[in-house]
Amino acid sequence: MNLTISPRSDIPIYQQLQDQLTQQILTGALPGGTKLPSIRFMAQELHISVITVKKAYEELERAGFINTAAARGSYVIDINDKDLAKSQRKRIELLLAVAIQEATVLNVTEEEVHTIVGRLYRDTEQANRQ
Repeated sequence: MNLTISPRSDIPIYQQLQDQLTQQILTGALPGGTKLPSIRFMAQELHISVITVKKAYEELERAGFINTAAARGSYVIDINDKDLAKSQRKRIELLLAVAIQEATVLNVTEEEVHTIVGRLYRDTEQANRQ
C-alpha cells in the first residue's frame, strides 16, 4: 500500500488518506477482502494522529468501501463490476462537483466549464496514447 500524506496541502489529512485508499480500492490495487492496517499502525507509519486515521476509516465505511469489525479490524468490501462502475462514476461526480462549485464562485460560466473539461479530457487522452 503506497500512501503519501502532505501536511502542507489544503486538503485535510483524513481526506487525503480517504481519497488515496478509495482510489486504490476502485482501481483494484486493494481488492475485496484485503485487511487494512490497524488504525494505530497506520497512524504510526504515516506519522499522523490516530483520530485522523479513525475518521478516514469511518468515512470509507460510511461510503461502503470497507467493513470494520471489533477485534477483527477493517477489510475492503468485495465490489462487483456493476457496483465498481457506479462507485467510479460517483467519485468522478464528487470531484467535478468541487470544481463546479469553485467555478461558480469565480463566475465561470457553464459553457466555459464545458470547454475547459473538453480540452482537459482531449489533452489527457492524447497524453495517454503517447
